[in-house]
Amino acid sequence: MKTVKFTVSGRVQGVGFRYATREAADNLGVAGWVRNRRDGDVEGVAQASEPRVEQFVRWLGRGPRQAGVHCVTVEPMDAQRFTRFDIRT
Repeated sequence: MKTVKFTVSGRVQGVGFRYATREAADNLGVAGWVRNRRDGDVEGVAQASEPRVEQFVRWLGRGPRQAGVHCVTVEPMDAQRFTRFDIRT
């Protein structure tokens, strides 16, 4: 299992980014969470096999059609135990 923290910047709030992220995670078998940040970015944690995490990060670089992703940063994290992908407030 691979666990990463991600931050996505650009036009990523008010465009359904968190909900689309949860749908992408569910489709790819990725667990973790996503939330909006006060600075306008979106952040979260993703956990799955390395190939699935890589696919998920590639999706984050595109996001949903309404989004305008400028940058995705990814940092490795110590393993945690997630059973699903949640939207946090």
